[in-house]
Amino acid sequence: MSACIELHAFMGLADLFRERQWANPHDFALDHETSGAELLDALDIPRSGVEVIFVNRRAIAADCAVIRPGDRVALVPPGVPGPHRVLLGFKNR
Repeated sequence: MSACIELHAFMGLADLFRERQWANPHDFALDHETSGAELLDALDIPRSGVEVIFVNRRAIAADCAVIRPGDRVALVPPGVPGPHRVLLGFKNR
């Protein structure tokens, strides 16, 4: 049995999850450590479509994220309004 991550999507990415008939959050099988870029490739989501990946509630640039089995992961697309960027902790990304 492989491990999973709990994967959340916001804004337009939530629409993509609905189109794919995925729950939000979506349990995604992951049995090894992977980079944010590798995860997006596995999910067939363009890298330009994700600005920030939250890993266990910590905002990390998508190209710097490291995800491990059991992590809680959230995908945030570009276009989050200014005040929310500060509240979410990625105002400088």
